[in-house]
Amino acid sequence: MATSEATRGALGFVWDRSAVRKDIPRFSVERALWRFHRSLPEYVWDAAVLEGNPFTYPEVQTLLDGITVGGRKISDERQILNLAEAANELARLVRAHEFQLSKEISDRLQLLLARDEALESGHFRGEGRETLTPGVSLGQHGRYLPPATERGGENLRRIFTQGTEFLSAEIDDEFERAIAYFLLGSLQQFYYDGNKRTARYMMNGHLMSHGLDAISVPAARRHEFNAEMVEFFRHREGTGMFGFLTSCRLAADDGVVPRDGD
Repeated sequence: MATSEATRGALGFVWDRSAVRKDIPRFSVERALWRFHRSLPEYVWDAAVLEGNPFTYPEVQTLLDGITVGGRKISDERQILNLAEAANELARLVRAHEFQLSKEISDRLQLLLARDEALESGHFRGEGRETLTPGVSLGQHGRYLPPATERGGENLRRIFTQGTEFLSAEIDDEFERAIAYFLLGSLQQFYYDGNKRTARYMMNGHLMSHGLDAISVPAARRHEFNAEMVEFFRHREGTGMFGFLTSCRLAADDGVVPRDGD
């Protein structure tokens, strides 16, 4: 097992590996995709709420049925449709066995998710024309500054490769690897916008590719999610986020997956 120093050096953060649950239910890829498809309106709504989108759940259902919703901003509607399009593309990639934790797949999903919001989309910071380094607001705790945007983006590609190779070599539990990838993408801020969204979609692609159900952060837990992320950015310590995302995953199984002995 890699030391905490090696983990921090490769990923930029650490977590208590002994605290990670190893009993997460695993089924078939087909079942994971079926459940993801059945839950798509809820998944999209949850993701939209995390972005501050005012659409209600019934409005998301209506929009995904192909019916416009009156009285809403076009930008908010576009965000919902982008979230749904990216989710459908994610499911297609998993179904076709084409999904992997790669830059190519991440770029494709980020383009769909943030093309109407990001300064530039579909590639890492620095790979386009802009060289701005955006920070992440931590409220009363100031701002988190990710690695600098360097012309050409070589530094971010190096960080990405180093991180994903470490996860592949050192983290053999697929559930743990998926969440660690989410934290890597969120911390390093490879893109100008949509980093947490893209990293969550990548996390869920990895989970479903191994027969594990996708994780959705319930709208009702938005503030808890944001608070945990602030602490993660401040201390580069991911144990709290591992616990939070695990609780979201297991809570979704209530009444769906039989408990031991049932």
